[in-house]
Amino acid sequence: MAQKRSAFFVSDRTAITAQMLGHSLVTQFSDVLNFNEITLPFVDSVEKARAAVEQINREAAQDGTRPLVFSTLVQAELATIINTANALILDCFDIFIRPMEKELGVPASHTVGRSHSAIDFVDYHQRMEAVNFALRHDDGASTRELAEADVILIGVSRCGKTPTCLYLAMQFGIRAANYPLVPEDFSSMRLPAQIRGLRKTLYGVTIGPERLQQIRNERRPGSSYATLSNCAFEVREAEALMRQENIPYLDVTSKSIEELATTILHEAKLTRKIY
Repeated sequence: MAQKRSAFFVSDRTAITAQMLGHSLVTQFSDVLNFNEITLPFVDSVEKARAAVEQINREAAQDGTRPLVFSTLVQAELATIINTANALILDCFDIFIRPMEKELGVPASHTVGRSHSAIDFVDYHQRMEAVNFALRHDDGASTRELAEADVILIGVSRCGKTPTCLYLAMQFGIRAANYPLVPEDFSSMRLPAQIRGLRKTLYGVTIGPERLQQIRNERRPGSSYATLSNCAFEVREAEALMRQENIPYLDVTSKSIEELATTILHEAKLTRKIY
């Protein structure tokens, strides 16, 4: 049984940066350690910093070993308080910012919440517009403004098009639409008329029939729509249509949404619009 150990992600804002970096690092030790990951966002006062130290110390006492603390606190006073905890403190800003200040010859701004906020109106507006676009053009709901899409995902129903489009919008600011391929398209073996003239922005996704059956059966159990034979037929025909039309496609069966979206971003040569 893997040894239990706690990992804290502490920030004076959302803790997204600390979470992403810290989680990526602790997973490198998941074969031998079982991490209890705890996020403490908005630690933006002396009182909250002291409360965080108390919580960290309680976990240390319960686990019988020091927790890891990934911190992105900007204010030196709060960081000093967190440093008193019985833990290995990994100050993400200190690790990276100080060498950068030395190399660049200028001090960092040490601004709270610079990475994930609405302060940069242009960036925030781009994100919200991309999300709204993805929602309006989900599953072929609307064909208006489809020509404005950066990418249009096509594939059979329930193969992950919607969450991938939303991730592309939220994380990269990409205007992503999705359009389903249905049995009627396979009988004619032609792309739907609504997207036929948008070939340059089309990108396909496919999935293993067994996995597709599991997903569809959760939504419509016992239906012909969810049978393995129907799933296998639709996947086979969709892939044949995409090959015929020379549309690149990816198998999503064993890919996470993050991996799938990033792969599409690079292979479709899309430009990331937000950070």
